[in-house]
Amino acid sequence: MRTTQQEIEERTRLAGNNKFELLLFNLGEAPGSGQRELFGINVFKVREVLVMPAITELANAHEHLMGVANIRGQIIPVINLPAVAGSLPTKGLNILMVTEFGRTVQAFAVEDVREIVRLDWDQVLPAESSHAGAVISGIARLDGPTADTRLAQVLDVEQILKTVMPVTTEEINREVVGPELVLPAGSVILAVDDSAVARSVIELGLQAMGVHYIMTKTGKEAWERLQSISAEAIAAGQSAKDRVAVVLTDLEMPEMDGFTLTRLIKQDPRFKAIPVVIHSSLTGATNENHVKGVGANAYVAKFAPRELAATIRGVLGH
Repeated sequence: MRTTQQEIEERTRLAGNNKFELLLFNLGEAPGSGQRELFGINVFKVREVLVMPAITELANAHEHLMGVANIRGQIIPVINLPAVAGSLPTKGLNILMVTEFGRTVQAFAVEDVREIVRLDWDQVLPAESSHAGAVISGIARLDGPTADTRLAQVLDVEQILKTVMPVTTEEINREVVGPELVLPAGSVILAVDDSAVARSVIELGLQAMGVHYIMTKTGKEAWERLQSISAEAIAAGQSAKDRVAVVLTDLEMPEMDGFTLTRLIKQDPRFKAIPVVIHSSLTGATNENHVKGVGANAYVAKFAPRELAATIRGVLGH
């Protein structure tokens, strides 16, 4: 039997090769068709899966917040995931998925859990190109690019938490992020995140810092943009480092994840001098330590504008 450490190391190796594991589950029937669609969440986010415990309802809570559960002495909020996704559970809410996300712990009630599948990130299409709803970040082609592949909807946990459990955060302004950050003339920060919520927060932070930036939505798009910038720089007698001061990347992204993007950057002589900051909700010591293994210069958890600003300043030596 594999130990917990062996499982962690195996998943770490997967992440370094643009692969990940997706936990598949059902939420019930789709209201329009009655079909039982598959949904998925990155296994890295899941702390444990258990039979539904007793739930204590909270007064005046959001309609999709079922209440809280006492899990091993920790009081954890429980979100009705079928209600969020608009599904109709016909077999009851039987399973609780406890997740760690952005240094917070929350649980999702689902109808049942199916299996764990191992995928390449290029098997996941960005949701925006698939016309998916706001709570979905991507569509996974479970059997590859075949005509009859099974599909699973990958949840945008950031959007779900913002909707169901909005938190009061400090306003993102110059007082929070510090004085204006002066980048080398003609250079920008290249940022990438597949979540619209995250992109919005990142843009507000960078604008408050007074820096120019380019925002992209997938690791593949960021990599292609970086190569284009490099070609333009070389034609002008410059280097990519003259044009890109920092790369700021998420980890979980369709087509190419942040681990792979970071590794490509650090292994390429054109780009390896560019600092890479990983900005992710995949928190926990295991994930944060793995960031160092792919060559990133720094790690900062979402969503903490003050920490993000300080981290960017740190890798630039300001």
